[in-house]
Amino acid sequence: MGFNEKTHAFIAAKFYVHLTEHFGERGKAAFTHAVRYYAEQRGRRMAQRAIRDGQPLNYETYCRYGEWKNTKDVEELGCSNQVTVESYGPDYVMQIHRCPWHTQFKEMGLKDAGLAYCSVLDASICRGFNPDMVYEVPQTLHDHDYCIQIIRDSGFEDGQAVEKRPEGIRPFEYHCGHSYWSFSEVSAAIFGAEGETVNLEVMEDFKNEYGEEMAGILAGYRNTNFNVC
Repeated sequence: MGFNEKTHAFIAAKFYVHLTEHFGERGKAAFTHAVRYYAEQRGRRMAQRAIRDGQPLNYETYCRYGEWKNTKDVEELGCSNQVTVESYGPDYVMQIHRCPWHTQFKEMGLKDAGLAYCSVLDASICRGFNPDMVYEVPQTLHDHDYCIQIIRDSGFEDGQAVEKRPEGIRPFEYHCGHSYWSFSEVSAAIFGAEGETVNLEVMEDFKNEYGEEMAGILAGYRNTNFNVC
């Protein structure tokens, strides 16, 4: 298997491990900051494409301009996203009963890392896309039977479904590169040389888990500007 959702979760999980091992509570705060930084960049890229196409920055556009879809890897592993919609309007309410990110964090025994990641990720993507939209995540799979995600005043009609634009989808190689280098940027900015040590430790863990070829691909995204589409 190559880059996929579980690979993506592995990178975040390892940053949580090494940041907290080195810096304790400051490491946890840095991790949360890094998740938000990463996610807001992703949301801004989505917004840039939408504005270029003359689309309003509403929830329908947010869904349409998303950058990822479940890979065949996680579908074959039986851990792809499984979602039910509880309400379309005025607030769009989802229950997520299965998720590959949750699966990976659980397999690594890192519930706290999963909670820290998933509690702020989606709201931060949405904030990067349009800070006037309200996206709430009152519970996650890490400590409940399912996640709940709420988009206030979604503007959706009952039964409305939105397909993602294929041209906006980015491969998980890109998403993993974005995750590693955005987290690395935050780690080094906050902790200097000690933060650089964390970054090297995460890369070493990645190489040990997935091999030198995939680690080399990850390293190749070092100079990518993830702020722009």
